[in-house]
Amino acid sequence: MSQESKDTDSSTQDFTAYSIIAKKRDGGKLSSEEIKWFISGLTEGRIADYQMSALLMAIYLRGMDTEETAALTDFMLYSGKVLTFEGQNVIDKHSTGGVGDKTSFILAPIAAACGVKVPMISGRGLGHTGGTVDKSEAIPGFKTDLPFEDFQKYVIEHGICMIGQTGEIAPADKKIYALRDVTATIESIPLITASIMSKKLAEGANGLVMDVKTGHGAFMEKKEDAKKLAESLTATGLRFGRNMMTSITDMSQPLGHAIGNSLEIIECIEILKGKGPSDCRDLSLHLAGGMVLLAGLAKTLEEGIEKAKAVVADGSALKVFRDMIERQGGDPEVCEDYTKLPLAQEKTEILSNANGYIHRIDALAMGLHCVDLGGGRKVQSDAVDPGVGFVLHKKVGDKIEAGESLLTVYHNKDQQKLVEHLKDSILGHDIKIDSKKPDVEPLIYETHVNWSQKNV
Repeated sequence: MSQESKDTDSSTQDFTAYSIIAKKRDGGKLSSEEIKWFISGLTEGRIADYQMSALLMAIYLRGMDTEETAALTDFMLYSGKVLTFEGQNVIDKHSTGGVGDKTSFILAPIAAACGVKVPMISGRGLGHTGGTVDKSEAIPGFKTDLPFEDFQKYVIEHGICMIGQTGEIAPADKKIYALRDVTATIESIPLITASIMSKKLAEGANGLVMDVKTGHGAFMEKKEDAKKLAESLTATGLRFGRNMMTSITDMSQPLGHAIGNSLEIIECIEILKGKGPSDCRDLSLHLAGGMVLLAGLAKTLEEGIEKAKAVVADGSALKVFRDMIERQGGDPEVCEDYTKLPLAQEKTEILSNANGYIHRIDALAMGLHCVDLGGGRKVQSDAVDPGVGFVLHKKVGDKIEAGESLLTVYHNKDQQKLVEHLKDSILGHDIKIDSKKPDVEPLIYETHVNWSQKNV
């Protein structure tokens, strides 16, 4: 985005909401000035919600090219505060979301222990996907609403800070996302790209690692759509001078064993201790290795992954996590004593009703079951119960016998009828068992690293 186009006085342009909406409706390409005029009008109250909704539908149906997407990202980005950091080793990560997707709590302290500075501003969950902020708030006392000054200071001095999204960052995105959520325009690659990148670019990172999920538990269920989104994110990041690594990863089954906020925090700590489920551990090391690479602290991704493994093995990654919890007001003793985390009072085992192999664990269904227990939100105003959820004892491809435990449900005393309903659903169709051993989807389908010419 040229400075000249950003500095154009849009008030002198003879634009109307009608003309811009009609232009995109008819398949035209919007200029950066038209996009700026529309976005500034939305944030200043000159553009009505129904007009923005009409433009969103036109974009959804007609699309945007790379230049339009970059312009939309740019003006959403500069609708609020933008942080800056000195140096080239400030790297962030973003996941497009899924069930059991808890890697931020693992890879962020690993990367920080390797010398990467990690400014992580995360969101809450909605629907079947969990939110990083919700998970962090399962830790007693942990504060995610720190002032910007403290956020920036902690990143500079300690290498890591994790806070929640704020209205100061990309406020235009907050308005647009709320409209997308109720106008059936969520699944638009240009709109997804601008939403993600406007927030991530505002954090001041020099490089971004993107985990684009695909499968039945992901927003991009088809691999070809996930690949298109990864390419769009990369192209936009490069236009803004960021180094980029994108990985397309599997979300056809939940990641790891734990689903539910406190349970997922426990699993993260176990992985930082060198234990835990191999899929979540391996993906976290892969993404952390990418952060080390983009920060210039490794020459190859493989070297970055080896450095990530080393800081887990020597305990320094766990110490970074523990120190971050304490610095942000939380109880660091949760790293040693899991009873300090809020866990539901009751546990119910769901046993297999057949012999064979696990062919499917429906990630979407399991995420929605966790929401039904109170572990997620159906609407943004819902309270979240951090103690409920599931621990899976089997993954796709594992052998199981009738009567063996498939999973443990963590629930409250008044939820027994709900648990019986979940049991029927899980055994009926959400977890499929067959006599023949299945082919298992790869954890990581593909990874691409792209270097911005500004940072070479």
